[in-house]
Amino acid sequence: MDGSSKIQAAPAAPSRMPPRSLRNIALLAVCQALTQSSNTLMFASSALAVLTIVSPETRMWANLPVTMQHLGVMLTVFPASMLMMRRGRKFGFRTGAVSGMFGAFLAAVGLGIGSFPVMCVGGLFLGNAIANMQLYRFAAVELAPGAFRAQAISYVTAGGVVAGFVGPALARFTPDLWLPTFQASFVAVIIVHAIVFVVQGFIEFPAVKPEDTAGPQRPLFEIVTQPAYMVAAAGAMIAFGVMSFVMAASPLAIVQCGLDRREAPITIFVHVMGMFVPSFFTGHLIARFGIFNMMVAGIVLLVAGVAVALTGITEWHFRGALTLNGVGWNFLFVGATTLLTTTYRPSERGKAQAFNDFMVFGVTTVASLMASVVLELKGWAALNYVALALVLVALLVIGVYRLRHASRA
Repeated sequence: MDGSSKIQAAPAAPSRMPPRSLRNIALLAVCQALTQSSNTLMFASSALAVLTIVSPETRMWANLPVTMQHLGVMLTVFPASMLMMRRGRKFGFRTGAVSGMFGAFLAAVGLGIGSFPVMCVGGLFLGNAIANMQLYRFAAVELAPGAFRAQAISYVTAGGVVAGFVGPALARFTPDLWLPTFQASFVAVIIVHAIVFVVQGFIEFPAVKPEDTAGPQRPLFEIVTQPAYMVAAAGAMIAFGVMSFVMAASPLAIVQCGLDRREAPITIFVHVMGMFVPSFFTGHLIARFGIFNMMVAGIVLLVAGVAVALTGITEWHFRGALTLNGVGWNFLFVGATTLLTTTYRPSERGKAQAFNDFMVFGVTTVASLMASVVLELKGWAALNYVALALVLVALLVIGVYRLRHASRA
């Protein structure tokens, strides 16, 4: 027998994701869709609800409950990630869903008794739920074979398309169901998180392995000072910061510019659709054109959104600007997340992912807080110039990295 006959060809990479992986990712996408719906509902309604209970002198702080939500993400993303490392994804995610229910309950109670501080505390607990939602994209990587990493992240992120319909629809139809206005919106958030809790029970997350927590680990400083990690984190921070800065201000800006407040849910709808519809193909685009090209494309679209916002204040200017902002966020954020997953070992993923999201939501917390302040003091145009400056920083960071690491671009 010829010796060459013993040589076997290497198995070809699968062209399709295995059915079991696809099922789990689909369920995770459902959780993403529902949790993002509640988040979208809070963005569209929270600041307007606050305006019904605060004095005109303090209206510039109307976004504070949303800011507290971002602060809650920043404070709890490390504990949430480390809890999952030890107790598993399912336990951690369901803990987040319970926190979301409690936070929405406090927001509803705070609005009912006219207590702005109670609404803010509710925002903190809602932040823990969102911190867990941000970890869905990393869990998706663990549910799919390595060749489908970008697609898995993209598919789960695409769950936000449903949120683009459900969140604004709830924001449009729930505020006036009973008095006080907007309380029914917060009750809807409780129900949504309860559904998420149930769906999470059907996802087959990988069991926690000893090597996941006991394997070799580099110091956190060594991980986060890798050039690729820093570029990924910077891209995610600016993508989320700019998106949050513009989106948090848009409902207030719409009213400030003399448009009907019912335009706010419509604008948020097209924005969220812009954020998540591209996720059906972003993973494939990354595989074809490369991570960095897609991140740069996202930056270009964010700049285009600013340009549209600066040309007028009609409802179509708001819709166009927020749509471009959403698509730009998607390309930049999914690209940054995909890059980040290449920078750490399995045993390091808890702290590497948590530190990234800690930084992302540190920026987002400041951005959402400053959105209403900048809008009230300087106006919509000035707010967009600030967003433009941040986007150009992202372009500079990515450009410098590509020049120094041309082989990876």
